[in-house]
Amino acid sequence: MTHPTEIRGEHLLAALPLAAAGVPVLPLRPGKMPPGNCRDCTGNACGGRPNMKTPGHCTCPAPCHGWAAATTDPDVLTGPGWARAWREAAAVAYHPGGAGVTVVDLDNTQAIVWARETLPATRTVPTTRGEHWLYRGVMPSANAVRSGVDVKSSMSYARWLGTGTGTMAGLPDVVRALVVREAAPVRPASVTAPVPGGGGRCPHRTRTFLERGIAMAEQRIAEATAAVHATVFGTFLAVLSTHGRCGCLTTAHTERLFAVAQAKGESPRHCADAWANALTRLGL
Repeated sequence: MTHPTEIRGEHLLAALPLAAAGVPVLPLRPGKMPPGNCRDCTGNACGGRPNMKTPGHCTCPAPCHGWAAATTDPDVLTGPGWARAWREAAAVAYHPGGAGVTVVDLDNTQAIVWARETLPATRTVPTTRGEHWLYRGVMPSANAVRSGVDVKSSMSYARWLGTGTGTMAGLPDVVRALVVREAAPVRPASVTAPVPGGGGRCPHRTRTFLERGIAMAEQRIAEATAAVHATVFGTFLAVLSTHGRCGCLTTAHTERLFAVAQAKGESPRHCADAWANALTRLGL
């Protein structure tokens, strides 16, 4: 008799031991993309909210919402709702933050040289074009923190490419600082967007809180694979609801958000309209 896991492919067989070891996993389609959302969540019709904060709690019949579908539950991984995703999988991914680690993704030789000169030695995993450097600890994720370098930890996924070599070091401050201080500059098309004047009580104890919030908003837009319009509006709304009443947002922050939205195909006019609609929704 054929075992169910044999039908679902080698990638499921590779994923199950990882899940047993406490690493939240999910299948990846060709192109290193997660499975598309299920029918009920297509186009983020569900709002994308219930499953976007904690991985492994998706109640959809198939893997949904990217990294948030990653799980260690073998019953979910081998369940009928995930069978097609495993049959069509091209690789296994995992949620680094859920596994308690941060991945510094080095995409080319120049990035590797920079890391060897700048970062503490740690466990390394070879990739197709570069290396993953793994550190013990969790932090916000961000893309393009410098040329050829991404940081993948919370609310992100990385391709599983093996255990690597070397001893994993603790997450150093120099890596945490990448998300705040070394974010790649962006130059969006010229757009005028009103910035709330504030006047409310500022809840930010440090500038880092705001900077990380903007970086996570950029990441959410950059990783949108469908319903980009809705994702951009929802992200603008979230940023303004948290940071729009105390006067901390600046034109530089809106330019960063508009730039990543434009990189996903949004026009400057769409960005301005989404921002204005979010301001109106919140009464700012």
